[in-house]
Amino acid sequence: VPATLINRYQRFLADVILESGEEITVHCPNSGSMKTCLTPGWKVLLSKSDNVKRKYAYTWELVYNGKCWIGINTGIPNLIVAEAIAADNIPELTGYEQLQREVRYGKKSRIDILLSSGEKKCYVEVKNVSLVEPDGHYYFPDSVTERGTRHLAELTEMVRKGQDPLCFEMVAQGYRGVMCYVVQRSDGHIFKPAAHIDAKYAQALSGAHAHGVEIMVYQADITPESITLSNRVEWQLK
Repeated sequence: VPATLINRYQRFLADVILESGEEITVHCPNSGSMKTCLTPGWKVLLSKSDNVKRKYAYTWELVYNGKCWIGINTGIPNLIVAEAIAADNIPELTGYEQLQREVRYGKKSRIDILLSSGEKKCYVEVKNVSLVEPDGHYYFPDSVTERGTRHLAELTEMVRKGQDPLCFEMVAQGYRGVMCYVVQRSDGHIFKPAAHIDAKYAQALSGAHAHGVEIMVYQADITPESITLSNRVEWQLK
């Protein structure tokens, strides 16, 4: 459903104007700052729920900045990564017999995707990237995220459990840990951790990678009709 953005507030709410001229409040499925995604007057696309118990029937899904559609729903990357893995469209994550979502692990977290074949396991954490800075680079996070930093620490522990503590070489039964970033826009290049926004997260990502956590960055191909995972994006830690 097309509309025009008025403003976003209280993290999970936004006001928009429908093509009919009606002004409504919609659910905003994004807890970040949404920096570079919030200009009043930009075109947006909404989805409508048939659930009569919902206070707000519409959910904000996409915004158009004059260059490309940007996906702001942070739940979408999990769906399209799982879909791509099931279709063998992510070469690095093929060969597993089972795919589970939202599995408890660590102290108080759930891994987005757990791939397994017997004792062979791969823990995949998925994050949504919607920020492009003036330098043209994609960045995550767009606001301080203690939760994201904790996820990196727990993902690192799953990898370390499968390592020789003396030499940090992966042993045969070791677990894989993957940090997968999904860029839901196409007007930038090269992904970097946003040290200028959350230095602790950037440091944690570098540390996790040093201990064996793999980093993957994929572009999402976004149109008003569909959102699918497409090409790999180059990344740098600094």
